[in-house]
Amino acid sequence: MPPKQRRRTLEDSLRAAIRSGRLAPGTRLPSTRGLAGDLGLARTTVMEAYQQLEIEGYLLVRRGAGTWVAELGVVRRPRAAADVAAGSSSPRFNFNPGVPDLTAFPHNAWAKALLDGLRTFPHSALGYGDPRGLPELRWALADYLSRARTVVVDPDLVIVCAGFGHALSLVARVLRARGARTMAMEDPCLAWHRDIVTCAGLDVAPLAVDGRGAKTELLGDVHADAVVLAPAHQFPLGCVLSPRRRAAAIAWARAAGGLVIEDDYDAELRYDREPVGALQQLDADHVAFAGTLSKTLAPGLRLGWVVVPEPLADSIVRLREVEDVHVPVTEQIAFARFLTSGGFERHVRRMRRRYRDRREQVIEILAQRAPAATVIGVSAGLRVLLQLPPSGPSAASLVRRGADRSIGLFPVGPCYHAGQSPDGHDGLVLGYAAVPEHDFDPGVRALGDFLAESLAPEAMHRGAG
Repeated sequence: MPPKQRRRTLEDSLRAAIRSGRLAPGTRLPSTRGLAGDLGLARTTVMEAYQQLEIEGYLLVRRGAGTWVAELGVVRRPRAAADVAAGSSSPRFNFNPGVPDLTAFPHNAWAKALLDGLRTFPHSALGYGDPRGLPELRWALADYLSRARTVVVDPDLVIVCAGFGHALSLVARVLRARGARTMAMEDPCLAWHRDIVTCAGLDVAPLAVDGRGAKTELLGDVHADAVVLAPAHQFPLGCVLSPRRRAAAIAWARAAGGLVIEDDYDAELRYDREPVGALQQLDADHVAFAGTLSKTLAPGLRLGWVVVPEPLADSIVRLREVEDVHVPVTEQIAFARFLTSGGFERHVRRMRRRYRDRREQVIEILAQRAPAATVIGVSAGLRVLLQLPPSGPSAASLVRRGADRSIGLFPVGPCYHAGQSPDGHDGLVLGYAAVPEHDFDPGVRALGDFLAESLAPEAMHRGAG
């Protein structure tokens, strides 16, 4: 090993020992001659390592007295590998309603799209670029959204962002800066989305949802400046916004000068009919249309988009520039090529077939093993809502018990603004996509056994939870 590399290895070892606390502040180190002899190194190698660590503040050298570990303040002991594994453990059967099958990610097709894109995209694409996103991706998205989602779209009004949450944050902050005070949000909805709006400085007003979607006819009564809707597939109830309520939302936006933020998070994954067209097509001046790859590909890509009304575009772009939260250009290049090659739509078709089969399997096992519960919202997406019988254990109780069996379950209660359904219904939002393909059959069987035991007549009689 070259002397320079030996010196760096010694420096790294000493740094690690000091940071971890194995060499405590005030510890006297061996002399350079002694340590060199112990390690079989040249004395100059040890002297240079000590000098470097003295410069960096790790060591104190007292001429004629020796070398000591400096006081660095609080030193945290690195967690052992077993501790890290225990802290990050997840259930074997994770029925997370918001995660796709990550083992189905099209690795080869995505890698090919990235390599093809890197070969053909200009070098300038790797610069800071347009805060709206890579132009080639915005054009590809405009073409796809107009075909697949009936969106009225100008590529200049497409803004690439890091998922729907980021899009919601951008729009909410711009609205707040323009004087908005309140945003209506479906009740129930994803609690995290309410937090985003609150962090933007807006008040949140609940908008009730029933089997026909959000009650948009009530928007005039909540005195909101904007509303977040999931018209194609409401979360977590799974309903579709009815034609009359779609019209009511647009009529409210026009009359009040309000904005509809359309959350189109998984509309491509529909099983009973063709995907429902975008609400945005009814009035592109009053609807911001936002989508994401988190359900169709993988949330870790942090890729989403929002098509904004023209009056909001400049303000959102300026905010985008200031915050400097951009999707890596390599991911944009890969997705642009994946879209234009048809790879994305082929992947969606493949996953639609797979998830449809999974849904049928889940519905069948629930009918057999949990007949006292009611399954809701089965027509699309990655999950169903299992409404629990009122006399049985609570969803929170089932979540705790499921964790003991390495079954990850998710209660519907936190989705409601008040923490529970106003009509007293309780339930579990059961995702059927997150469990990997190789574990899906045993996972569904384990879920069925668990629910059969938990919802058996004697268990419901006890009303556990």
